[in-house]
Amino acid sequence: MEHHDKVDRQFGSRAQAYLESAVHARGQDLQHLAALAATLSADARILDMGCGAGHASFAMAPHVGEVVAYDLSRDMLAVVRDAAAQRGLPSVRTEQGPAEQLPFEAGAFDLVVSRYSAHHWSDPATALGEAARVLKPGGHLCFIDVVGPQGPHAMLLDTHLQALELLRDTSHVRDYSPAEWHAMLQRAGFELTAEQTWPLEIEFASWVARMRTPPVLEAAIRHLLADAPMEVQRYYRIRATLDFTLESAMFTARLP
Repeated sequence: MEHHDKVDRQFGSRAQAYLESAVHARGQDLQHLAALAATLSADARILDMGCGAGHASFAMAPHVGEVVAYDLSRDMLAVVRDAAAQRGLPSVRTEQGPAEQLPFEAGAFDLVVSRYSAHHWSDPATALGEAARVLKPGGHLCFIDVVGPQGPHAMLLDTHLQALELLRDTSHVRDYSPAEWHAMLQRAGFELTAEQTWPLEIEFASWVARMRTPPVLEAAIRHLLADAPMEVQRYYRIRATLDFTLESAMFTARLP
């Protein structure tokens, strides 16, 4: 099974759970995206890459002419269409495909965003190149995702992070560090204009339930968390309940 097929299979049956997920449906980052969309003209077009259940699209849609909610999973897109109709958001349009091959003309969008999707992409550098291609000159990009650790013990911390993510969701590829994001954005021709990080609290039970993680893999995750070295336990603030804390980041950039 190819990676794109695995992503589609993993998330198609979980679409409704992601629509209802409090972690995905709330957050100051959604308010930021809405405010960013409000700075654009009323007829602006926005691309939401890897839209998932559509929360970013819904936040931005009232402010612009069109938001294209783009995702690999047809089932996710069906949930987005239904939810947009229920919320009275006719400016949301869905389209299916991979992030690495966008079916849009060059210069078609004023803003490209992505929220908690890029860690599933098989080739984020190519996807960023595609984002640059479909943006108008001077257009903006805003990407939000969990980021990997930097600084002391970074290799140890990163090994545990990627292992936990992959055991929970076998379509996971990588949580990239801020330095890796900076390099990918620069190679794609973007100028970084703003960066913000914040803690993302993970409630263990709902985190594994949302992905329907198989019991054997959930048991492995529990063991990794409970038996983690002290450096890992401190950094990710692992509690007795196995709840823990990750770091999210938002990168805002523009094309020259």
